[in-house]
Amino acid sequence: MSDQIVVAGALIDGAALLVAQRERPPELAGLWELPGGKVAAGESDEAALARELAEELGVDVTVGARLGADVALGPATFLRAYLVTQTGGTLHPNDHRALRWVTADELDCLAWVPADRAWVADLKLALGG
Repeated sequence: MSDQIVVAGALIDGAALLVAQRERPPELAGLWELPGGKVAAGESDEAALARELAEELGVDVTVGARLGADVALGPATFLRAYLVTQTGGTLHPNDHRALRWVTADELDCLAWVPADRAWVADLKLALGG
């Protein structure tokens, strides 16, 4: 069986990063994350991330460079982040409790989902912090 990849997008606008507050599952509800989702069989990371962000946020994106290292979520499941640029659409929390723009100075104080916390240092660098 092959690994399951979950992709997340770091949408940066100027000096701010978009973070999304989880609605579910209960153990993660209220925590903040980079939005994204699972890569389907035969789908590229980039296509999956563009699809997920269109579904979750209502935006079109261009997927850029990888951000940080893969984070293991389980024995054969890995979380992978990419920098993304919004190219269309209007942000709306279709699948999240809330959306918020944060600066590099706010990253350490955010109540992150545990897996995404691994990228805080990389996100600070991406934000020029």
